Amino acid sequence: MRSYNILLLLVITAFTFSCKTPTNVVYFQESQDLEKIKSANSFTPVFKVDDVVSIMVSATDMDAARPFNLMQGSSLPVAGDASGAGSAANGGGEPTYLIDEEGNIDFPVLGKLKISGLTRVQIKDMIKEKLKVYIKDPIVNVRLKNFKITVIGEVGQPGSFTIPNERITIIEAIGLAGDLTIMGKRGNVMVIRENDGVNTYHRVDLTSKSIFDSPVYYLAQNDVLYVEPNEARVKNSKGNDNTVGVVLSIISVGLAALALILR
Repeated sequence: MRSYNILLLLVITAFTFSCKTPTNVVYFQESQDLEKIKSANSFTPVFKVDDVVSIMVSATDMDAARPFNLMQGSSLPVAGDASGAGSAANGGGEPTYLIDEEGNIDFPVLGKLKISGLTRVQIKDMIKEKLKVYIKDPIVNVRLKNFKITVIGEVGQPGSFTIPNERITIIEAIGLAGDLTIMGKRGNVMVIRENDGVNTYHRVDLTSKSIFDSPVYYLAQNDVLYVEPNEARVKNSKGNDNTVGVVLSIISVGLAALALILR
């Protein structure tokens, strides 16, 4: 009877430890202070080299605006195309431009325009100002056509995602990728960002409220989000099952204790 009680105690102890929730899998652990945090919502994406930009000009007098819109039926340019211009990839409607290596596009009538490093609003204002010479009350619509981010590593659905509204947070990106798996390191997520041909690396802690103040809380086009595997995943990949090891250790201790008691 005594040996039975000891074994029962060992089982209860093992069960208690196995059911304990690790604190490093919980997001935003300082939840009591979250209502006091304001995220960096001033983020506005800027256009970069190799971005594909849609620019549509309209006005009350559409005949006056027509020369500033590319002819339909031309093909989307490839990188290095001298003209840097083309129609929408689906063959119609929306004139698109590829920003060349010098940050310029070749715009109808107006010629070369340097738009890299500018926001959408800045580009609209610049083109509208130049068009006033030719058109009364011009309307300019500018959109980034190739805003995408990539999420890889320990997530449910890794891959690349096209973002239609040009604005996405790191939390939303993780949601698109099916959330982190239980094996993902929530305290050490990496964002890889390219600026002027140079990759920069930022690490964020999803378990802390400090993520809302991170410079990469809002992702930029072509950002790569990498979720590193934790130690358990690394060990499992080498053929070592950590859970089985713990269970075998507990059983071994129990059998050893039983042998001593029954001796």
